[in-house]
Amino acid sequence: MPTCLGIIGCGKMANAIVKGLSADKAGFQDILVTDVNQDKALTFSREYEVKVVDYETLWKECDAVILAVKPYQIKEVLNLGRGQWHPGELIISIAAGIKLVSMETATDNLLPIIRVMPNTPCLVGQGIAAVAAGNKATDDDVDVVMRIFNSLGTTIKIDEKYMDAVTAVSGSGPAYVFLVVESFINAALQIGLDVNIARELVIKTMKGSLEMLEQSGEHPAVLRQDVSSPGGTTIAGIRKLEENGVRKAFFDAVEMAYNRSIELSSDD
Repeated sequence: MPTCLGIIGCGKMANAIVKGLSADKAGFQDILVTDVNQDKALTFSREYEVKVVDYETLWKECDAVILAVKPYQIKEVLNLGRGQWHPGELIISIAAGIKLVSMETATDNLLPIIRVMPNTPCLVGQGIAAVAAGNKATDDDVDVVMRIFNSLGTTIKIDEKYMDAVTAVSGSGPAYVFLVVESFINAALQIGLDVNIARELVIKTMKGSLEMLEQSGEHPAVLRQDVSSPGGTTIAGIRKLEENGVRKAFFDAVEMAYNRSIELSSDD
């Protein structure tokens, strides 16, 4: 079990990771952080029990390193670790679109590498992260990563070939949900509801409906039909949504995001 975790990059997702680990550190004794912007790293050290170090120290001392930087920075960050890596040092990348083979090549195929696609609800402990292991990663390495990201919500293990699909669904998905909620609130305003009332009604309706869906295990169509009385208000609204192509819009959006993820991966 690794004892020292390093995090390179101190953006929002790194903040979520450190916050999620603040309770038990997922078994790590120490957490070291660094960032090109040292002010960000120092803010981390004031808020959480972490130590700010330079790149060289982080690579030397840590058993596992999370790369929480922009995709275009991944190779540069890995190069900064060249000469400092040690056998078995686990690399965990949360950069979208950067394939395992690219990172394995950049590290001369010497290190275990695991790729993770989290999503923004991780910021409130309700995220889901997909985990794909590279050739040198062991089951123990995967367990370490699962423990880290379970502190932010839920994790699933996948083959990397599904990562573009995961990106299109759970990676981009929160934005789809926010757009639906925004539209729903605006529609409530149009029929005369106060903005605060509209917001609460919509958010609680969405949250409660999703909880019903998860707890019941029913297909969403079954629960939808339960609310749709013949000749009633709900079926009238559903009809208008269907006439305006809500299903097709989701099919098209997810497919477009999927294809774009493939394009970005091919640019790596």
